[in-house]
Amino acid sequence: MTAEAIGRYCGMNVLEHPGPKGQILTAGLIEPVWFSSARDAIAFTMLPDEPKDIQAIYVSDMAKAPSWDKPGADNWVEARKALFVIGSRIKGGMGGAEAVPFSNRAAAAKFVAENGGQIVGFTEVPRDYVLGSNESSASTDDRPSAPSSTN
Repeated sequence: MTAEAIGRYCGMNVLEHPGPKGQILTAGLIEPVWFSSARDAIAFTMLPDEPKDIQAIYVSDMAKAPSWDKPGADNWVEARKALFVIGSRIKGGMGGAEAVPFSNRAAAAKFVAENGGQIVGFTEVPRDYVLGSNESSASTDDRPSAPSSTN
């Protein structure tokens, strides 16, 4: 993840936003498709007009992230093997509901204990949660302070 990584849906540098990021590798594209949030990466897989020749889906492993504001540049986990916390009080990089990825259940459970939400697998993330409005599954309060480290 470098300064040249531009989010697919926001058109902004992914490093400018806090929270987990995503990248998808497809057979038909040379460069990864970057996302400013893990939720956006999941959305890409659900949208009918996006490429379906997906070879890998990587999301920031928040179990290994230094902090919410600095999710790390090289701590990726394959999204289809990750656990996601949905419905927490923490907003994603673009201010909407986030699907917070973890490589292990203990770190995800700690995050839930501190921030609310529930743990689901990749295929269990509800379509409405990902493709609904930013506020449909998130608190309408202002973004709370960043969560504590999940190391």
